[in-house]
Amino acid sequence: MLAGLLADSQLMPLEQLPAKVAEHAEPAGLAHVTIYLADLQRRVLRNLAEEGADECRQRNHSSELRIEGTVPGRAFQYGRLLPAASACSGKCRWWVPLLGGSERLGLLRVTTDADDRRTREDVQALADAVALIVTVKRDYSDAYARTVRTESMNVAAEMQWRLLPPRSYADGRVVISAALEPAYRVGGDAFDYALDGPLVHLSIFDAMGHDTAAGLTASLAMGASRNARRRKAELVETTEEIERVLVEQFEGTRYATGVVARLDTGTGLFEWVNRGHHPPILIRGGRWVAELACAPRDPMGLGVAPQVCREQLEPGDCLVLYTDGIPEARTVTGREFGLTGFLDFLIRHHADRLPLPETLCRLMRRVSDHQVGDFQDDARVLFCAWLGCFPDDTERAAAVAGVPLPQSTADADLPPSAGSAVDFPDPPRSWRRTGAPDRAPG
Repeated sequence: MLAGLLADSQLMPLEQLPAKVAEHAEPAGLAHVTIYLADLQRRVLRNLAEEGADECRQRNHSSELRIEGTVPGRAFQYGRLLPAASACSGKCRWWVPLLGGSERLGLLRVTTDADDRRTREDVQALADAVALIVTVKRDYSDAYARTVRTESMNVAAEMQWRLLPPRSYADGRVVISAALEPAYRVGGDAFDYALDGPLVHLSIFDAMGHDTAAGLTASLAMGASRNARRRKAELVETTEEIERVLVEQFEGTRYATGVVARLDTGTGLFEWVNRGHHPPILIRGGRWVAELACAPRDPMGLGVAPQVCREQLEPGDCLVLYTDGIPEARTVTGREFGLTGFLDFLIRHHADRLPLPETLCRLMRRVSDHQVGDFQDDARVLFCAWLGCFPDDTERAAAVAGVPLPQSTADADLPPSAGSAVDFPDPPRSWRRTGAPDRAPG
C-alpha cells in the first residue's frame, strides 16, 4: 500500500490524491478513505474533493466538518486517532490526524474490518504517507489553497502566507507554535523561525501601516532577515541589514518594529535585539511570567544602532513574542484585552494540558470574541518552549505539541490526561504569578 502510493505520488497532481489513496488502501483492508484539510483559521475540516468523482459518491462524504465540539474536531485538536461511528455492522471507522511533522494539516476518515493494534498501525501509516504527500504538493496547488480558504484573501495576505514557515515545529529540544489573525486581511505583521544546528532563530515584525505597502515592508524585512541569517550574520548586523533594505526601497518613508532573537538549545542562552517592539515574555514553571526588559532601540528604518540583550533560560522556559493586535484588541466600549488577559489565557490553557497549537488557536478565537468580530489590527504570536539539549529526547515534546509517539500510536485513542504540560521547579520569589510582568532575574 505505502510503496505503491508513494511511487504514484511522484507524478501526480494533488487533485488525484483521493483516488490514488482509495486505489492503494482498499486492497490493504482500509476502505472509504476521505481526506479532510483544516481551514486557515482551524475552524472547519474541508473535504479534498476527488477529481472525477461522481455526484453520488461526493454526496456520501461530508464536504465540511466543524472542529469545535465534534469527535473529528477532537481528534484534530489533540492529534490523536479516535474511533468514529461504525460504518455498518462489523465495521470500524476511524478519525486519523494528518500531521506534517507537528503541523496539523487535517484528518483521514477510514473504515476497517478490525479494531486491533496492527489495524491502527496501518491506519496511522497511511495517514503519515498522505500527510507527507500533501506537504510536498500543497505549495504549488491552487486546489489546496481553495480547499483551506473559507473566504477571499487580500494581496498582502497572499504574499505573506507564501513566505511564512509552518505554524508548528517540534523536536526534543524545542516546541515552536505560531498563530496569526486576521488570516485573510493581513496588514504588516509577520513572524519567522528557523533552526541551524543547536541554534533556534526567532523573529517577529510589525510594519508601519495596515495596507499593501505594510505587507511589502514586512515581507522585505523577513527576506532581508533570512538572507543575513544564512550568511551567518550576528543579530545586530541582521537588523542593520533589514534597515538598509527598507531605507533603500522606501527612502525612509517606511519602517518596521521587531524582535530578532536566537536561542542556543545547547546552553539555554537567549539573545535578542529589540527594534522598537514589545519585549519578549518569559513563562517559567507554566505559571510565572516575566517581561524581558531591555531598552528597545528605534524601529528598523530610522537608523539608530541597536544592542544585544541576553537572558539565561532554564529547561521548560517558554518564550512569547507578539504584536499589539492581541493586547490592544478592544470591545465596543473600548476595554482592551490587555497584556494581563493575554498571559493569563496562555497560562490557564497551558495548565489544562492542551497541545500548544490548540492553545494558540483558542487564544485567537478568544481575542476575536472579545472584540466581537473582525480584528482591528494584525495579531501575531510566536511561542517557543525550550525543553533541553537533545533532539532525540522527544517524549515531552510530543506531549506539548500534540503529536503521538510512534510506540504509542496503536493505543492512543484518548487525549492525554497527564504529562503534556511543561512542569519544572518553582521560579525565584522575585517572579510574579500574573498581572504586569516583573523583570526576570539574571
